[in-house]
Amino acid sequence: MDINKDNLEKALSSKKSEKSESPEFPKMSKEMEIGFHQGSLNTLAAERIELLRIVQNVEKIMQMHIQRLQELGIKFEEKKE
Repeated sequence: MDINKDNLEKALSSKKSEKSESPEFPKMSKEMEIGFHQGSLNTLAAERIELLRIVQNVEKIMQMHIQRLQELGIKFEEKKE
């Protein structure tokens, strides 16, 4: 699937120029809108949990590599910012 960057840029720039105006949302009942936002939050919460699991797994693997390099005689200095 090809993405037309020109259309994307136009869409983004048109949204920026309309920033001062209140956005128009599709008309739906209050109950439907509440359900939509609740569903979105549930999905995003699950995605956040999964992202944290990925970060934890990457950190574990990095620590294993660091530990093995230290066993092989490589010394690491703490990075000071």
